[in-house]
Amino acid sequence: MSRRELDAAGVTDPDLRAAYTASKAINASHGRTYFLATRLLPIEDRPAVHALYGFARIADDIVDGRLPKAQQALELMALERDMWTGTHPVLKALADTVERYRIDPQLFADFLSSMRMDLHVKEYATFDDLAAYIYGSAGVIGLQMLPVLGTAGPRAEAEPYAAALGEAFQLTNFLRDVGEDLDRGRVYLPADELAVFGVDRNRLRWARRTGRPDQNVRRALAHLVARTYAIYRRAEPGIALLRPEARPCVSTAAELYRGILDEIVAADYAVLDRRAVVPTGQRILVALPRLGVAAGQNARAWARRLTSRPRLPRRASIGIPGRDSSAVNSHRRISLGE
Repeated sequence: MSRRELDAAGVTDPDLRAAYTASKAINASHGRTYFLATRLLPIEDRPAVHALYGFARIADDIVDGRLPKAQQALELMALERDMWTGTHPVLKALADTVERYRIDPQLFADFLSSMRMDLHVKEYATFDDLAAYIYGSAGVIGLQMLPVLGTAGPRAEAEPYAAALGEAFQLTNFLRDVGEDLDRGRVYLPADELAVFGVDRNRLRWARRTGRPDQNVRRALAHLVARTYAIYRRAEPGIALLRPEARPCVSTAAELYRGILDEIVAADYAVLDRRAVVPTGQRILVALPRLGVAAGQNARAWARRLTSRPRLPRRASIGIPGRDSSAVNSHRRISLGE
């Protein structure tokens, strides 16, 4: 985490600065597309996004790791227990972010509920069955981000679009990672949608082993890709509901993630034995034009802040379980149960 980002965010406590820096390292290492889009946010909001990503990554690594299921369940329980009072750097950054932006703590409980589903649910019969998992694993991510991104009008108007964009990102991940998920014993593509094309888990496994999806598998994947494109279109109007400084970031993330679908189509759906990725050069070409837009918007926003009345600190008490949040402001250290 750069000093400029932390200074702009008003993070002065050395422990919190280190915590946010650790979260940024996780984002930079594992979330290349997400991290690139984050560079388009106002500088003072970037630490919060890294904290949110870092927490989601820790939970995801628990359920995708090679530990026995019983140990994974224990680690998820410990993560939920320590979420607001733990000493892990990412948890410190998360607790600070949740208070700073007044994010609903229930969203994180819903997220962990979906992570627990990964320990015992191996497939989903229909999209309706998958809906609860997608909401907790992806829809809530969009809702967590909204207070950080800010909206041009009432937040409630933007919430359905934010959840839809999270859903589109998650379905894109399912299509990109279908082979890797098979290796973990999971199929996130609804069984009834696959069955229409004569595809089941065994047929997907054969395509994974041989690297040669047959026509049935290609048609099934094409159908699910088309459905995911439609969700991106449904989510797109929500970008205009965000505050102007946040729009370049979200539009870039949406275009880059949608680009993964383009790569799947370009590969003729032969992606079960490899991961479809947007080439680095293309990611840069998408992001570069928006960098200038973001810089101009951020400069104008900064000028408005300098000439307007001082704003109240963003952090406020929201009743995080297990924490005394009273009288906290953006320059005071928060006790996290060390």
